[in-house]
Amino acid sequence: MRQLYPPIEPYRSGMLDVGDGHQVYWELCGNPQGKPAVFLHGGPGAGCSPAHRRLFDPARYNILLFDQRGCGRSTPHANLNANTTWHLVADMERLRMTIGAEQWLVFGGSWGSTLGLAYAQAHPDRVSALVMRGIFGMRKSEIDWFYQYGAHHIFPDTWEGFLAPIPEDERDDLVAAYHRRLTDADPEVRLTAARAWSAWEGSAIKLIPDPAYIESVTEEKFAIAFARIENHYMVNRGWLDEGQLYRDAGKLADIPGVIIHGRYDACTPVENAWLLHRVWPEADLHIVPDAGHAFDEPGNLHRLIEATDRFARD
Repeated sequence: MRQLYPPIEPYRSGMLDVGDGHQVYWELCGNPQGKPAVFLHGGPGAGCSPAHRRLFDPARYNILLFDQRGCGRSTPHANLNANTTWHLVADMERLRMTIGAEQWLVFGGSWGSTLGLAYAQAHPDRVSALVMRGIFGMRKSEIDWFYQYGAHHIFPDTWEGFLAPIPEDERDDLVAAYHRRLTDADPEVRLTAARAWSAWEGSAIKLIPDPAYIESVTEEKFAIAFARIENHYMVNRGWLDEGQLYRDAGKLADIPGVIIHGRYDACTPVENAWLLHRVWPEADLHIVPDAGHAFDEPGNLHRLIEATDRFARD
């Protein structure tokens, strides 16, 4: 089984003023003369981690990672103003031009797959290859699966914690109910909702739940940005038409691609990857038989490293 490459540090980093009061943190790792690649983190609102640098051969890739608007090291923290899918697509283009890449490999998982598909469909000539994991197309049925019905049948115990901040008479639309609390004027109301929202996702992301991971995502600073930004995108359905990313997948026909999805992914069901492959048959599909949603589960990680190694050779 393939493993992460050894730890590396950025050779260059900075803050990019993208307008609207936002400063976006970015870093470059690996070989400055290598194949350009951009890593898109999940959430939205999760930010990048040092482990994400290690998904690429540092001798063969020039890897750009950035914290999307409002999260990680970007500022202002947890800000929802001018924070939409299309603002992030524009930020990616600014970053691509900043590093002088004509094309780059786009790598994204979970929400990162949503953003990666939106970017590639808007700028197909700028994408040399796509590596997409844990497909999330932002359809209403996909949002409802995780935040209204579906996944709670698998995790009824932790679902109770997700329901706890919401009165019974508001539970017919949990995303909207959380939105009211995550944007409440009272910081304690916001924090209680943010921790419950983040704990729910943290409990479902891995095939074998990881208590240390759940604890980390409920830390105050992370949880506030993650929950507020993710909920903001869900309540607005990503500023996408219903089914848009599947409908427009024909624009990807000339882009080499790999789709990787855990068979037992409770956050984003494998049906999403199957549907994407049907409308983008040129991509290779790998359904990992022993994995959930997280990128670092062994089966998912093996396929991801295989993919980045393949495109480094190509």
